[in-house]
Amino acid sequence: MFLAVLRSGSLSGASKLLGIAQATARRRLDHLEQTLGLSLFTRTPSGLTPTSGAQRLIDHVEAMDLAAQAFNRAASAETSVDHGTVRLTCGELLGVEVLPALLRNFHYDHPGLKLELSIGDALEDIARLQSDIAVRLMRPMEADIVVRRVGSLRIGVHASAECLERYGEPVSLTSLRQRPLIGPDRRSADLRRLVEAGLCEADQHFAIATDHHLAQLAALKAGLCFGLCPIPIARSHGLIHVLPDSFGFEVEVWIAMHSDLRKIKRIAKAFEVVGEELHHYLRSNAH
Repeated sequence: MFLAVLRSGSLSGASKLLGIAQATARRRLDHLEQTLGLSLFTRTPSGLTPTSGAQRLIDHVEAMDLAAQAFNRAASAETSVDHGTVRLTCGELLGVEVLPALLRNFHYDHPGLKLELSIGDALEDIARLQSDIAVRLMRPMEADIVVRRVGSLRIGVHASAECLERYGEPVSLTSLRQRPLIGPDRRSADLRRLVEAGLCEADQHFAIATDHHLAQLAALKAGLCFGLCPIPIARSHGLIHVLPDSFGFEVEVWIAMHSDLRKIKRIAKAFEVVGEELHHYLRSNAH
């Protein structure tokens, strides 16, 4: 009840999430507050806001919810692959541009299986079973996990035909840096990677600055600037590879799951299929 109100911001929203009447939600919240001896929410113009006492409980309740979800997934380890849930987490660019197509045949073959796709660059903890399977662009280091390197993804500078027509094609990295570039906004790790790869200096001015990789791709497709993109994704959108002989780097792609999940057939099968599909995709797009 607490999490439902917290996530929806209102009793009406919580009742919809839980599939109960709003009056029932009100009674449950009142009972919870009486049991705890603590006021959990205050009414504001924007809805129900957690009190300071409730805020101290949020991390604990979120952890309990994650544990309950992991328990339910593990407890439903039927002998058939076609039942239950598999939760996959993946970064936003691969998760939107690549992963869904790779899951097509697996989904068709197992229509009774529910696939949860957690798409975002925040790393869900595999060791704590926040996700069953994770696709990552660096080797996962959590304890008690199974990992597989499925290949590497080649990254290059790209631009649209409209961008090249407006600004001209750069003949060197120096001339590229003098043209409008797309780059990170506040994500220092992304800027550090660009500097280490030799694309720019630490004080590089980016004409379009965003930490959202899908927004960077959208800016590339719109012809706003030059920017980085995985080569196979850029190719699928008709973007033009710039300075292919002068600049580029590779990032490793890994897939991981908790070692205990190998006993659950649907998760083990999904791990095998996703790993093989990613391996084939990366190998066929290696050049």
